[in-house]
Amino acid sequence: MISIILKGGILMIPILLCSLAVATILIERIYYFIKSSTKNNGFMEDIVAEIKGKNEKEALQKTKALKGVVPRVIAAGIKEYINHKAEHYIEKAIVRTGTHELFLLERNLRGLNVIANVAPLLGLLGTVLGMIKAFMQIEVLGGSVDPSSLAGGIWEAMTTTAAGLTVAIPALLFYNYFMGRINRIEAEMKSASVDLIDVVREREKNAV
Repeated sequence: MISIILKGGILMIPILLCSLAVATILIERIYYFIKSSTKNNGFMEDIVAEIKGKNEKEALQKTKALKGVVPRVIAAGIKEYINHKAEHYIEKAIVRTGTHELFLLERNLRGLNVIANVAPLLGLLGTVLGMIKAFMQIEVLGGSVDPSSLAGGIWEAMTTTAAGLTVAIPALLFYNYFMGRINRIEAEMKSASVDLIDVVREREKNAV
């Protein structure tokens, strides 16, 4: 494997650095997504029932006891309701906390996307340089070329192409996977937020 990498030429260095960056981002993001996942996806039914029963402090405690992005956003909304009893304060808290949580979820994913686009280009550049080297060898030998004379340039061309694609394909797949997860979390966040605002609106309406 080391000999193959060495035959790839100098462009194998940035490609290898890209592979290390992909591995680092994946480990960090997988850990963060596991830590931020919500075990109890149906928690809003209990929270809505507590708020309907005028037990908003109990609802806040139950929400804070859960881990995950959606409970944190809902907890911020409930806290504002306890403090201000006004719908627009709840909406502001939800938007502010939700935006922050989405930012944390998307952190470093841009790096995966960049690498997925750059790594194949590095491989292509290595291919071009390898072919240039091969044609230069043909020119030096005046057209009397045997396959072994071109082996070095062809090795470099093929190795960098394969290495670039090997790095780019997993980076692109994981980027799309994580973005899909984020889209689902965002949808859950919006649905839970609507449920919270609806129950608060209903409770305030009945209180009038």
